[in-house]
Order: sequence, then C-alpha cells, then structure tokens
Amino acid sequence: MRIIVVNKFYYNRGGDCTATLATERILREHGHDVAVFAMDYPENLPSPWQPYFAPQADFGGSAGQRLRALGRLFSPSDVRRAFVRLLDDFRPDLVHLNNIHSYLSPVVAEAAHAKGVRVVWTMHDYKAVCPSYLCLRGGQVCTECMGGTFGVVRHRCMKGSLLQSTFAWLESLWWNRKRLARAADRLIAPSEFVRQMLLKGGFAAGQVVTVQHCVPRRPGGLCGERGDYYCYVGRLSREKGVATLIAAAKDLPHKLLVIGDGPMRGELEAMAGGCGKITFCGHKDWQDLSRLVGRARFLVMPSECLETFGLVNIEAECLGTPVLAADIGGIPETLASDGCGLLFKPGDVSDLKDKIGRMYATDFDHAAIAAMAREAYSEERYYSDLMSLYRELTGR
Repeated sequence: MRIIVVNKFYYNRGGDCTATLATERILREHGHDVAVFAMDYPENLPSPWQPYFAPQADFGGSAGQRLRALGRLFSPSDVRRAFVRLLDDFRPDLVHLNNIHSYLSPVVAEAAHAKGVRVVWTMHDYKAVCPSYLCLRGGQVCTECMGGTFGVVRHRCMKGSLLQSTFAWLESLWWNRKRLARAADRLIAPSEFVRQMLLKGGFAAGQVVTVQHCVPRRPGGLCGERGDYYCYVGRLSREKGVATLIAAAKDLPHKLLVIGDGPMRGELEAMAGGCGKITFCGHKDWQDLSRLVGRARFLVMPSECLETFGLVNIEAECLGTPVLAADIGGIPETLASDGCGLLFKPGDVSDLKDKIGRMYATDFDHAAIAAMAREAYSEERYYSDLMSLYRELTGR
C-alpha cells in the first residue's frame, strides 16, 4: 500500500512521536511505500518528505507569530495547501493520522477525504472529548466537557489562562465531535479505556477500534543481576504523581532513581530535602535508560491523570522489569499478566508505600515477564492489527 503517516512533530519528543516513528518504520520494513507529513521544525529528523512539511507555527514567539499560530486551531490554509500537494504527488491509499491538533490541524483529514482517501486516526490523548487534552482539572480527573465544552472556559483549564481556555473552547466548537467523526473513517484507541472514553464522548462504537501500542525494537535485552533500587521514568509534572511517589519514598529504606526532567524538578528536589535514598538522574538516552530500568527491582508509574496507555511500562516489562502502577486510565492494561506487577490507588501515599514493600518482598520471574511482554506488545502483533484495519477500509 501507499500510506502517509502524519504527526505534528517528527522527532522523539514524546510517546506520540515514538509511536509515529515506529509505525513509519514498521510499515516501510514490510514493503509499503510510506510518506511522512509533519510541521517543519528545527529538531525534526531528516526526511526526504521535508519539502512538503507545513510551515512552523510558533505559539510562544512574537505577537505576530502567536496570532498566525492561532490560525492553526481552525482551518489553516497553509497546512491544507502543503498536505494537498503531498496527496496529489504521492497518491496514497490511506492516511494514518497521529497527534495533529494545534500545530497541524484536522483539516488534513478533510483534505484526504476530499480526494477519496481513507483516514485512520490514533488518539494519543483526549483532545477529541476534552478541549484541554488531559481530562484533568485542579489535579483531579474531570469529564465535565463530555456533556458540553464550555467547562474549559469556566475553570480556565488551559494553563489557568482565560484567553487560552477561550480559544480551546472555540476550537472545540469549530472541530466538534460530529465534524471529527466525519473526518476519519476509524479512530484508533491505544487502550480499551480510551475506547470507552470516546464512546462516552459521543463517537459511534463501530468507528472506534482498540489497537495497543507495540514496543519498538531497540538495543538492549534482559539484564542479569538486579540492582538494589527501584525507579521512576517520565516527565516531572504534577499530573504524573511524582510528588506522591517522593512522599512515599522518603519514609522507606529503599533507593529510588527519578529519571526524567520537567517543570516540577526543583520543587520535587526540595520536597526530597536532600534525602540520600532519592536520586534525580535527569534525562537519559535509551542506552543508559535501558540499562538503569533493566537492572531495577521494579518501575513505578504513579500517574494521577487518565493516561491513555503507558509506553514506559511495557518497555520496562520487555526488559524483564515488573511494574507498580497507579490504577487509573489505560495503565492497568499495560500489565501483560498478573505476574508482571501490582496496582495501587492513585494519589494514596499509604497504599503506595504498602505496595512498594510488597514489590520488594516478591520474587519475580524476570525472564517470564520479558517473554510475555515481548509477545503481547510485539511489532508483529501491532503490524497485524494495523493491516487488518487498513485492508478493511481499502479493500486491498
């Protein structure tokens, strides 16, 4: 098949980018012709498709740049022109959208349909049912906008800003759920939890399918000896629940490695108060990260938001490392089996401390964890699921 893979950025910026790059590579390795469409951005990876990319939008630049960037929220003509040029030159059988809101636009889906091209769209967040992406308000899960999106203005959900929240509301009216449903033939949910959220938001059951992410092939295998520590990997921001983890870790005798960076790092370091049992490691590349996670006793994912899935969990399991995860959102679906770890009540320091103790007391079969996870989240399974969907839509 001839397939265009679309994402707003084209480098390893986050989980959506990791999944997009993996999808492109997997399709290409199976003999498909794959083109890429993204926003032109200095950190993008090299691509022969870069001349087709949409112009960069800068929401943090000068007043003029911010004003032009706001056009991306609605019907940006520059994005449409760039994508139509690619559609005309490449002539795809199918377009696979990923994270496109704000820096690109759902206008690309409408442009594809206008050319008679089928469209699938992987939902990496809750933007289709929540104007502020996260279904989170004041640190608590919120689904108010399922029944009408003005709540984003009422509660100033976009960074506490009335102006930004108003634009998010206007965008939700412009790209309302009926319009989004018409723009895509299928919506791909990375977990059954996300699928159910989309159904509650008004999307039809026949339009939403669940296709779990895979773990992209990377260097690094099962480690032998385990170190005497457990670890967290991810962004240091409030919704990730790291403050709850630090509060629990301070009262325990075990060593914790906090791997990652983000806006709360200084606050979290102050909260740790120089505790010798807690080490902040900063960002790590895959070579160092796989070594640290692969030798850890277990990984903790303490999120307090409705994570769509949790790629870091399945990456850890593929290294044979069990996971202690918050029982929220799509996270529970990342445990490949009962023997891969435990769940705890999100935000509950006491329950987290108890479960950390239980994880240390459990003799996990690391080889079995790796084997189960590598089968459950293999590239082969992911490719097979995608092709079943692609063939259903294209008849090829």
